Amino acid sequence: MGAHSARNLRGIRIIITGGGTGGHTYPALTAIRAMQSRFTDSGTPAQFLWVGVASGLEARICREQHIPFKAIITGKLRRSPRPRELARNVADAFRIPLGVLQALGIVLRTRPDVVLSTGGYVCVPVGVAAWVLRRPLVLHEQTSTVGLANRILARLATRVLLSHESSLELLPARARRRAVVTGNPVRPEVLAGDRRRGLAGYGPDAQPPLVLVTGGATGALQVNDLVARILPDVLPYCYMLHQSGEYGFARAREAAAALPGQLARRYRVVDYIHDELPDVLAAADVVVCRSGASTTAELTGLGKACILIPLVPTGGDEQRRTARHLAAEGAARMLTGTDATPERLRDELLGLLKNPDERGGMAARARELGRPDAAERVAREIIGAAGRRAAPGRP
Repeated sequence: MGAHSARNLRGIRIIITGGGTGGHTYPALTAIRAMQSRFTDSGTPAQFLWVGVASGLEARICREQHIPFKAIITGKLRRSPRPRELARNVADAFRIPLGVLQALGIVLRTRPDVVLSTGGYVCVPVGVAAWVLRRPLVLHEQTSTVGLANRILARLATRVLLSHESSLELLPARARRRAVVTGNPVRPEVLAGDRRRGLAGYGPDAQPPLVLVTGGATGALQVNDLVARILPDVLPYCYMLHQSGEYGFARAREAAAALPGQLARRYRVVDYIHDELPDVLAAADVVVCRSGASTTAELTGLGKACILIPLVPTGGDEQRRTARHLAAEGAARMLTGTDATPERLRDELLGLLKNPDERGGMAARARELGRPDAAERVAREIIGAAGRRAAPGRP
């Protein structure tokens, strides 16, 4: 019996590693779902094991999604020059070898057909273990920059999956030959919202455009403050849903209470948008938000006109780099540094609200740059790497 037939009988074993933040965790979860769907359709048994840190977001997600999980202890390499951070680097340097030993044990016992790394410091020990034990290693990078963990592992990887074409130049020369641009996986439910349901909360007479304001799950004080100061100027031209985050909710409610009745009915503020997010995104005509990797993948996948206010600084300044790229392509407006003023936000937003053709053109350009099929592309590359394990007779 050939190696391929034997693998079909026992199924495919896949280790996933990555996490710490939603930007690393949710794309991995979306890729798992895409692979599960493909394996179910083909009748191929599949086993998944997620390796992360016990305190990371990935541990909670695995519990909720019933994905087998193994925790390892490892250290983080911090790039800050502050003495306190450097001291923590020294302490963590002793934890990294322990993490590598734990990862070696897990990979030896699991014998995966492929290992997927989506970034975060936990990936380094697992990626090194995959390379030492000659298991295919596939990296996925969500940001337009390349994170430190993935830069380290790119030299060892079988395949490097990128979300942005511009990231190719940031890879080591040898790794570029093994790289492919797949896009950043977006949850299918985010792409399947209902516009009518998204507008239902504004009454039967509500007329678009609808502006969605969000700083992410925890909100963004800078975005909240800018929006609060322009509400009287922009609300005559739109309806607005504002996800303020828990810490900005009271301030946003104060701004709402100061509005005259006619405008107050056009403005809704919530601390968090739950399961209705797909419908809200479907209904939004303009989005004002940060420019994180998952957010911009969703907005371009849906084809949404947006005004991006990047968080600065972030690791590698990736939010500003992403926003600058989309703005240069005509798919967004960007406000950053001294440009991030209430007056500039008001002018940019009114320009889009008063000019449907301009708004529609920006949305169309965003859609051209989007990769709504990224999850399928990533799943195909991972499964392909598992099927290309080189040596016949390898365990």
